[in-house]
Amino acid sequence: MKKKVSIIVPVYNVENYLEICLDSLVNQTLKEIEIIIVNDGSPDNSQKIIDKYAKKYPQKIKKFIKENGGLSDARNYGLQHATGDYIAFIDSDDYVDEDMFAKMYNKAIENNYDIVVCNLKYIYEDTNKIELVNSNIKEDIENKEDIKKLLINIYPSACNKIYKKEIFANNFRFKKGILFEDVEFTCRLIPKINKLGVVKDYFLNYTQRTGTISKKANVKIFDYISNMNGIIDYYKKNNYYDEYFEELEYCYVRYLYATFIKQAALLEKKDFIKAVNEAINNVKKNFPNYRKNKYFLSNGLKGIYLLSFNKYIAKLVFTFNHKKN
Repeated sequence: MKKKVSIIVPVYNVENYLEICLDSLVNQTLKEIEIIIVNDGSPDNSQKIIDKYAKKYPQKIKKFIKENGGLSDARNYGLQHATGDYIAFIDSDDYVDEDMFAKMYNKAIENNYDIVVCNLKYIYEDTNKIELVNSNIKEDIENKEDIKKLLINIYPSACNKIYKKEIFANNFRFKKGILFEDVEFTCRLIPKINKLGVVKDYFLNYTQRTGTISKKANVKIFDYISNMNGIIDYYKKNNYYDEYFEELEYCYVRYLYATFIKQAALLEKKDFIKAVNEAINNVKKNFPNYRKNKYFLSNGLKGIYLLSFNKYIAKLVFTFNHKKN
């Protein structure tokens, strides 16, 4: 049976979450799927759970074990074994609604979309609170000018989307050994998209775990800067830079002055000062005239914040975040 969607599930230290994730996948209403489970050298009992599901669902599940290499490496490994027309990535501590892939695949083939996005729910582990989160894309996009604007507003998770398999041709892969790999991947992905479809359901249940690396202050957040500089290099190397300049400029400044600075504000003061200096120096080096960019003025208070950002504002961000936490 030809597979319509290949679902790649990297596994590492998730024995308390894995069954919920796999139950949501094996019970999909779309039957022509394959679930590619990649055990990324997990030291817990995850493999016992994987073996149980693989034995029960041999026609759906492909299982692999590899040495630990991180999330990106596990996803890339799974891609080598994917045969579906479309590819999906689900993290093994998350779970999805049972008709997610039927509806997203049907949307994809409706007009030969390169990717299809859906909305998601944050599930807060410590409080059981549910927060609805939009993909930020309200309508289908079939023209290049609006595709370019995805650099400004798309929700950058890899897991609320399905991708036409051809996107991964020529060894297009996740960058290994970094944090925030979904942001880096999504920014490089956008020039490869010609048409994007939208499903407005909240299909992905994104578990907000306490104590995960994304929730902690960690000097690895400096990967944001190296990631964004690598994206600039990628756009230049592939002759996208001039066409996407305004959108790339906004994206770069937003991530360094907003997302990066907000997370850096949870570091020790000396590390925060280093973060602010590096952010400002990199923006000055790469986009010294960014205040002329039309997108900042059209983005309300966030745009004003980015246009006004300086060391004094950074100090206020630091003070506010440390008081709040």
